[in-house]
Amino acid sequence: MNLPVEDTEQIKSPSIYDVVNERAAKAPDSAFLIDPVSGVVLSSSEAQKHIENIAANIESYGIQKGDSVAFAFSNSIDAALTILGIMYGGYLAVAINLVAGNSTISYVLEHSETKLVIADKSAEEQVAPLVASCEAPAKIIGLSDIKPNVSTTTKLNSCGTSTDGLLMYTSGTTGRPKGVILTHANLLAGGKNTAIAHQLSQEDCGLCVLPLYHINAVCVSLMGSLVSYSSIIIPQKFSVSTFWDTIRAHRCSWFSVVPTQISYLLHNAENEADDAKGCDQLRFGRSASAPLSPDMHGAFEKRFGLPIIETMGLTETAAQILSNPLPPGTRKIGSPGVAFGNEVKIADKAQREVIRNVEGEVLVRGPNVMRCYLKNEEATNEAITEDGWLRTGDLGKQDEEGYLYITGRLKELIIKGGENIAPREVDEALYSHPDVIEAAAFPLDCPNYGQCIEAGVMVSEGSKLTEADLIEICIEQLGKFKTPDKIHFLPELPKGPSGKIQRIKIAALVAQ
Repeated sequence: MNLPVEDTEQIKSPSIYDVVNERAAKAPDSAFLIDPVSGVVLSSSEAQKHIENIAANIESYGIQKGDSVAFAFSNSIDAALTILGIMYGGYLAVAINLVAGNSTISYVLEHSETKLVIADKSAEEQVAPLVASCEAPAKIIGLSDIKPNVSTTTKLNSCGTSTDGLLMYTSGTTGRPKGVILTHANLLAGGKNTAIAHQLSQEDCGLCVLPLYHINAVCVSLMGSLVSYSSIIIPQKFSVSTFWDTIRAHRCSWFSVVPTQISYLLHNAENEADDAKGCDQLRFGRSASAPLSPDMHGAFEKRFGLPIIETMGLTETAAQILSNPLPPGTRKIGSPGVAFGNEVKIADKAQREVIRNVEGEVLVRGPNVMRCYLKNEEATNEAITEDGWLRTGDLGKQDEEGYLYITGRLKELIIKGGENIAPREVDEALYSHPDVIEAAAFPLDCPNYGQCIEAGVMVSEGSKLTEADLIEICIEQLGKFKTPDKIHFLPELPKGPSGKIQRIKIAALVAQ
């Protein structure tokens, strides 16, 4: 069920510069960026002036077109404007994840050859010594250092379809992260694919609670809203206690979250105020970044009476590649849906497409696929085939209607006694108990089977759930062979920058 290419042609404008200007010209008074705390609302035309001024400020520091300009800050209207301003001016926006650890941040700054860092006050304190340790230290300026009414000495519209717009580093579980280069065409395709799948229009208002250093927030929330001429609410961070109040107050029509946040909202729902009452304008919630447990999915929809649209995307594909259709279209629980705006196929080891309902690697091709990994030709060639297919590393299968089901990761399979076991099977069995908030199975070396299975879980406060209870559930649902030998109760499971639970880190944590 791949959407025909002719139905998803990318917007004619070749760059973010053009789209920002066109929106300001065609819908100058439409709301674009909204701060839920201060109540500040920036229209398309007001945002365009701020974005152009930020680009001019960057130029005033002697930064050349194509140079790397890093951003490091918490979510805010100013943060969104700055990201757009960097791209608008033809510079390469480099995302700095402040929770990735100082070693990773130092690597990103050095590897990207960042020339300028724009940071908020708290981020500046963390980043400044790391910048100073670089071989060629970048200049650091604060968001408050952006001067008003700065004029440019050169034309800003020097960027086009193939201009590099964003450099975002993947949160790999081992080794150094890889720098994903996304062009203006890639970024706009990511936003357009989101807008098409979710039928976004100027009447919509989205809630962005994921950090802007994450591809989901940049492409789904920011780019999706930009290209659809809709508005976006940007709180500083995700808050369970204010989530529904914010949606009610600003009449949000959709939101994008990750499964962990869905779990937190669901487990906080005992509070009568923490529900979706009074949110009649809310059309759907969107889940991405990691597979959503069918049990959690069903429980959330039953509790809040709101459809959750499960999707799938990668940093390398400017976020979304798959989505379930909106109601009344067919949504299939347990599937991230069908392709919108790009092609998806399931392939064997030789990248040949397999028949339906046969497992293979998920491959993607389309205008949203990255240009390359920065300074890593070998990894780029391994990831992108000669005919343009991106190898995702995910294992899956498609049903007769084209809905895709993720069965595991090529590098995450647990091989016990020569049998392949997808960790997600175990995760879903654990999630079937309502007290389980987070769960992840992982392998450990075993002299008898090669690998054995263990798991980490986080349960709701006050829960009396025991290891024996969970093992009994797993035996009932999976059989004894796939049941974990041991289950570790942890205060929280370790996660990467994108919010994905990191199985390898759980194994290291429990070994301490």
